Amino acid sequence: MSDQFRRDAPPPADPPPAAEALLPRHPSAPPAFRIADARVAYDGVPVLDGVSLDLHAGRTTAVLGPNGSGKSTLMRAMLGIVPLVSGEVLLHGTPLRRFRQWRRIGYVPQRLTAGGAVPATVREIVASGQVATRGRLSFFPSRSDRAAVHEALETVGLAGRARDSVRELSGGQQQRVLIARALAGRPDTFVMDEPMAGVDAENQKALAETIARLRGQGATVVLVLHEPGPLEEVIERSVVLDEGRIVHDGPTPPATGACARPGHEHQHPHPDPNDPDPWSASATALIRFEVPGRD
Repeated sequence: MSDQFRRDAPPPADPPPAAEALLPRHPSAPPAFRIADARVAYDGVPVLDGVSLDLHAGRTTAVLGPNGSGKSTLMRAMLGIVPLVSGEVLLHGTPLRRFRQWRRIGYVPQRLTAGGAVPATVREIVASGQVATRGRLSFFPSRSDRAAVHEALETVGLAGRARDSVRELSGGQQQRVLIARALAGRPDTFVMDEPMAGVDAENQKALAETIARLRGQGATVVLVLHEPGPLEEVIERSVVLDEGRIVHDGPTPPATGACARPGHEHQHPHPDPNDPDPWSASATALIRFEVPGRD
């Protein structure tokens, strides 16, 4: 190939947005999550059936699928909350069983179960998200810890409710508390389980703005969703599961059925039918969920 041809050749075309979203934003960094041939079963019934997936750092990815498709099970397997029958999960290049940097992971469950049983303030719930960042003998928050809690509450628009009981908040506001709780630990990787479930339109907009802000800051965000809804504009890649297998990986597919009707708002939570009691976690259990590998 001559030098003249190289000079005259047109520059390579930019990849289409869907293809670009599948590429690592930081090529030298390992994937935030690498799932290799993951299989999960409950009582011998397969729920995940050989799922393999790389989720690159700095990208916003949605895991979609109908009820019982295995999407929430995949999220829990990625964090070590449910065990694999076979296969492997790596977090930021480290096998899950050896991963210790749990301060990098912010987990947002679907519901604030702690709010119904524990008479806690919004600030107290948000501060509990810093458990993975403190030393074993550090019982009191530092000035930096307190600043992080305030910053997290500002980010989700709830700084004015810091002293209120979480019981006084709406479901959508409680969901924003959970995101603030994850933010308070200043992680770089977020996993959110159905953040829009049971949330009214106003709070959906606030949540979407928060997630867009995280994306703009270069965070890795994995969203388990029944449908993209108001998050569609911030989602860079969609992975669709059905019967425990990946059936789509690329741009977000169009909504169908009732979800495609004008004005549809997804407000109903979807418990995983394979999980015997998905809402039974206590406040302590939720904290353990964020740091499943911590001794």
